[in-house]
Amino acid sequence: MAESAQQLPYFYGNITREEAEDYLKQEGQSDGLYLLRQSRSYLGGYALSVAHGRKFYHYTIEREISGTYAITGGISHGSPAELCHYHTQESSGLVCLLKKPCNRPPGVQPKIGPFEDLKENLVREYVRQTWYLEGEALEQAIISQKPQLEKLIATTAHEKMPWFHGKISREDSEALLLNGPKINGTFLIRERDSNGSYALCLIHNKKVSHYRIDRDKTGKLSIPDGKKFDTLWQLVEHYSYKPDGLLRVLTSPCTRSDYRSTISFTRLPELPGQHPTNWSAGGIISRFKSYTFPKPGSKKVSHGIVNRTESFSSLNPYVTRPRTEARGREVTKDSMPMDTDVYRGLYEDPEEFRPRTVKIQRDHLSLMEQDLGSGNFGTVKKGILKMTKSERNVAVKILKNDNEDPSIKEELLKEATVMQQLDNPYIVRMIGICEAESWMLVMELAELGALNKFLLKNRDVVSEKNVTELVHQVCMGMKYLEEKNFVHRDLAARNVLLVTQHYAKISDFGLSKAIASDENYYKAKSSGKWPVKWYAPECINYYKFSSKSDVWSFGVLMWEAYSYGQKPYKSMKGGEVSLMIESGKRMECPGRCPSEMYDLMKLCWTYNIEERPSFATIEPKLRNYYYDIAQ
Repeated sequence: MAESAQQLPYFYGNITREEAEDYLKQEGQSDGLYLLRQSRSYLGGYALSVAHGRKFYHYTIEREISGTYAITGGISHGSPAELCHYHTQESSGLVCLLKKPCNRPPGVQPKIGPFEDLKENLVREYVRQTWYLEGEALEQAIISQKPQLEKLIATTAHEKMPWFHGKISREDSEALLLNGPKINGTFLIRERDSNGSYALCLIHNKKVSHYRIDRDKTGKLSIPDGKKFDTLWQLVEHYSYKPDGLLRVLTSPCTRSDYRSTISFTRLPELPGQHPTNWSAGGIISRFKSYTFPKPGSKKVSHGIVNRTESFSSLNPYVTRPRTEARGREVTKDSMPMDTDVYRGLYEDPEEFRPRTVKIQRDHLSLMEQDLGSGNFGTVKKGILKMTKSERNVAVKILKNDNEDPSIKEELLKEATVMQQLDNPYIVRMIGICEAESWMLVMELAELGALNKFLLKNRDVVSEKNVTELVHQVCMGMKYLEEKNFVHRDLAARNVLLVTQHYAKISDFGLSKAIASDENYYKAKSSGKWPVKWYAPECINYYKFSSKSDVWSFGVLMWEAYSYGQKPYKSMKGGEVSLMIESGKRMECPGRCPSEMYDLMKLCWTYNIEERPSFATIEPKLRNYYYDIAQ
C-alpha cells in the first residue's frame, strides 16, 4: 500500500462500500464530501467514495504499470493524494468537485487488508528463493519489479489457502463438505478445468450448492453476473461479508488435508487441519507466512499469468548476467506480461454513457469552431455533449449540407451501426447520431489526433518504447475485432487516434463489415476508392477481405509507425505497388526500426493468406517485445 495513502486522514484502508457510505452519512453527507479506501477487487488500487445529491458514488482508482494512479481512463497522478487534490479543482468525469474530506474519527486507524501485511515478506521470499539474491541485490530487484512481483504473489496466493483444494471432482468436494459437521456457510473452492475456471462449493441446510467462477478475457474472476475480482482470495473476502447472490455468506473453510500454516518463516508448521489463530468470518484469507514458490524455468506459475521463460538479466537492470549456481544450471525466471488493463475509455457510468437509443437531441450538443479533420463526407468538429450528470468533450462527424446523395447518409448510418456494437478500450467509442441541420455522428474525442501526423511532428522526441506501446494497443484492438468477426478494411496510421501520447484508439469504420459466423471473409461486389497501398493481394485481386487482410494492413501501419509517420511506398502508384508485391519484394526496414519489429512486419506481409498469422498470434509477440524493452 502506498505510504502516502496511509498517511492521509481521509484514507480508511480496507473498508467495504457500505462502511464507506456509513462514514459519509455520519459526517452529514454534504455534496462533495469524500473519502479514500483500498479497492477490494483491484490489486494495488483504491476507491474514491463521494456524496452528492443524497446519493453515493464510487470510483475505482487503478495503479498503472508505471506506478502512477488514475481513475479508469483518466489523467495519471503520482499518488492517490495528488489525484484527490486534482479533483478538488476539476470534476473531469466525477459527479461533482471534491469539496470536503471525510476524515477518520479520532482513534480510528486505516483498516489493514488481508494481503497488505503479507506481501512484503512474500515478495522478499519469492525473490530470495527464485533468483538466489541477498542483501543489496535483493533489495534492488524488489524495487525494480515490485508491481509485477506483488501481482504475481497475489494471483497465486489462493494456492496456499486452506479452502483451495485444486483439481478435485464435484463428487469429492461434496463428500468433503458433507463428512464434516455440515455447518451452514462451510465452503471450499476447486478447479473446474485448466483454463482458469473454478467452482465455489457451499453448504446450506445440509446440501451443497456449486457456483461456477469464470475468468473473462481480461483475467477477471466472477460468479456469473456477479462482481469481478483480480484474485480468488478477494472474491472469497467479498462473499464472506455479504451473500450478494449466494444462498448465504461464507463462514468457515473446509480445510484440505495437506494444509499447513505458520506464523513466521522460522516456526514449524501447525498440525494438519488446524485453522489459523486469527480466523474470522469477516476475514476469510488466512495470514499465512510461509510460501514455497515455483522454481525457475517452470513452465507455468498460474493460469496464464506467467507464460514464458527468460533470464533474470533481461528483467532486472541491476543484474548484468544470469547467475549460475554450483549445480551447473542457469537461473532463469518466467517473465510476467505487461499489464495492459490500465488503458480504458472515458470515465464510464454505464447508466449515463451508454444511452438506450442512438439518437441524440440537438439541444444537448454544442459545436465549437475548431475543425479536427475533413473528408469526402464533410468535416469533423470538436463539440460538447450534455450528459445526464456532466458534460463531455466529443468529436462530431458532420455530413456536408450540400450533399444530397442518399448513399453517403447510408454509409454514415452503417458506420454508426458498426461502432455501436463495439466496446473495447482501444477502439473509438460511438456515442450516438444527431439529426438536425446536418446529420452528425457523435464520437469519443481523441485530442492528439492521427498517429501518423503526431509521429511526423514529434519524431525527435518519441521513443521506440512509446511507438511499440501504441502499436501493441492497436494490435489489441484488432484482436478484439478479429474475435468479434469484424473486418476493418481501412486500417492505417491515419485512422489511429491518440487520446494521449501513450494511449491509442482505432477509428474510422466506414468500410468495416461484420462477417457471418459461418464465413471467414467478406467479398466486395466491385472495387472502389480503396487505400490500395494498405491492401493485401487477395483484396486487390479477388475483392476478398478478412481479418487476415487486416493483418497485412497492420504490417503497413507498423511500417508507418516505426518510420515516424512517413508515407508507405513513397511516390509509387497503386499499380506499381501491386507489381512489387507480386514479384515478392517488400518495403525496406525503416531507419530507426528494430529488426524484431521489421521481422514481424514481413510476417504480416506473407502472401499466402493461410500462412499469414492472426492478430491472436501477433499480439503476444508484440506484448513480449514491449515488456522486454520496457524493463
